[in-house]
Amino acid sequence: MDSGKKKRMQRIFRDDKRTFIVPMDHGTTIGPVRGLFVMQETISKLLDGGVDAVVLNRGIVKYTDIGRAGLIVHLSGSTKLGPDPHRKVQVCSVLQALKVGADAVSVHINVGSQHEGEMLMKLSRVVDDCDEYCVPLLAMMYPRGPKIQDEHALEVVAHVARLGAELGADVIKTNYTGTVETFREVVRSCHVPVIIAGGPKAETTEEVVQMAYDAMKAGGAGLSIGRNVFQHENPTLMAKALTAIVHQNASVKEALKILGENK
Repeated sequence: MDSGKKKRMQRIFRDDKRTFIVPMDHGTTIGPVRGLFVMQETISKLLDGGVDAVVLNRGIVKYTDIGRAGLIVHLSGSTKLGPDPHRKVQVCSVLQALKVGADAVSVHINVGSQHEGEMLMKLSRVVDDCDEYCVPLLAMMYPRGPKIQDEHALEVVAHVARLGAELGADVIKTNYTGTVETFREVVRSCHVPVIIAGGPKAETTEEVVQMAYDAMKAGGAGLSIGRNVFQHENPTLMAKALTAIVHQNASVKEALKILGENK
C-alpha cells in the first residue's frame, strides 16, 4: 500500500489495526429511518461514544460535522422503491468524495445478483481511481441473489470477501458467518482486513455485543454496524460498549456492564 493510502487508513484504523465504523448511508436505500432524522444529533452521540469513522453519502457530508472521526464517503446507491434494490449503481466518484473531505470511499457489491457483472466492472473502475488518488477502498461484499440460499454460509461469505480483495479493495465488509470457527476461515482466506456488517436491527443488545465479540475473537479487523448502534435507545453507550470490545478486548459481560445490562 502506498504512503498516501497508509496515511488515510490511519484516520480509519487505530494503532491496533482495528476499527469501529458506523455506516449511516441508509437514507438512500430505505429512507429517513429512526436515528437518522436529525443526522448531526446522532453523529454527535456516536462521537461521544468513541467511534472511529462513519459512512455517509456526499450530500449529508456538507451539512454535518464529524469531528476527528474518519470520513468514508459511500459511492453506491439504490432504493427499496426500485424494481431491483440489489442493483447498486455508482452515484458519486472518488474525486467528488475527496472534494467533500473523504478519508476513504466505499462501494456496495451484491455478488450473485443478476447485475453482478455490471457491479464488478464498476468496482474495478473505482479501484483504479482509488489507486490513482491514493484513497483506501472499503468494499461491502454481500452474497445476495437467486442462487444464494444462506447469506451467512461460510463458503459464500469467504468467496465474496476474497473476490473483493482479489479485485483490489483495501478493506472488506461482509456478513458474519455465525461462529468464531467459520469466520476465522473467512479472515484467514482474505489477505486484507475483514470487518463485519451489523445486519438488520437485532432483537436484543446482547445478541449484537456477542456477535461483535466473536468476530474480533476470530481475527476480524473491526465492526461496521449501523442500525444496531444508531437506533439503540442510547447510541452513545452502545458505541462505548462496542469500542471497548474492539479496542480494549472487553468481554461480553464488560460491554453489557457499560450499557447497564449486567448479566
